[in-house]
Amino acid sequence: MRILGTAAVLPDEALTSAELDERLGLPAGTVEDRTGVRVRHVERGSAAALGAQAARKALAAAGLTLDDVDVILGASATPDQPLPCNAALLHEELAPARPVPAWDVNASCLSFLVALDLAATLVDAGRHERILIVSSDLASVGLDWSDLGASGIFGDGAAAVVVGHAGTTGSSVLAAGLATHSEGAHTCEIKGGGSRHAPDRVTGDYADWARFRMEGGAVFRLAIKHLPPFVEGLLDEAGTTMADLSVVVPHQASHHALTWVRQRFGITDEQFVDIYADHGNQVGASLPSALHAAIESGRLQRGDRALLLGTGAGLSLGGIVLCY
Repeated sequence: MRILGTAAVLPDEALTSAELDERLGLPAGTVEDRTGVRVRHVERGSAAALGAQAARKALAAAGLTLDDVDVILGASATPDQPLPCNAALLHEELAPARPVPAWDVNASCLSFLVALDLAATLVDAGRHERILIVSSDLASVGLDWSDLGASGIFGDGAAAVVVGHAGTTGSSVLAAGLATHSEGAHTCEIKGGGSRHAPDRVTGDYADWARFRMEGGAVFRLAIKHLPPFVEGLLDEAGTTMADLSVVVPHQASHHALTWVRQRFGITDEQFVDIYADHGNQVGASLPSALHAAIESGRLQRGDRALLLGTGAGLSLGGIVLCY
């Protein structure tokens, strides 16, 4: 599999931490100090429309059109609505001339990584020629602003990647891994929106059931327990070391998480791709946005090796080592 084109877009509306200080009645500097985010962006429209912007740019970067794509994969954690899948709504926005199949891959913050692994498998197996992956998340909705650590870290955004056959270019997935530790299943969740806590099964204001809740400390402790052996196994499978990698592209979870990853695995500043301060945690769109930044800036060149790494609600771990 070869990455043919990438793109990332941000909503027009920017929201600084200074503005949040004033809005929440906090001393100046509080939000940025506690979250590590200088500015995040807020989308007032739909995730599908924002994702379509990223999709069109990624196709242009690949020198392709929608007619060249066999499948559209929606890889987001915050759909516009429970049904239909967001890929169908994205399909509607893009309006292809033929009924290109479209479906979702939802693994919360790991949605893009899981979709990329799936796309590589489908392409390498000869099932499809080219696949468009779109991650578009409106993390700004449904936040509980009484918990700044679980609200101030988030921002909205979208990113898209087009993949296809590598041919004789040398591009490939060297290793991919996923692991779920469900003792953390309820440390990061939105309870409403499904059948378990449907409106006719609960009492009170349903808006409370639709709000995002996170036990940040519990998530962090579980992640740091399981990530070291997971990363070691992934690099061993790829036959490489951290020092051999040109870039490490992590999910932009939080400033504490990014600092821990960089220090724990001995990743240099030159290797580490960190866009968190000016984007926040964009959920599923976070990792592909950081990947696009690495490619667009020239930090990731053809023939280079990269590690894509993240965690997501579940608690799940995911990683891909690839030759770009």
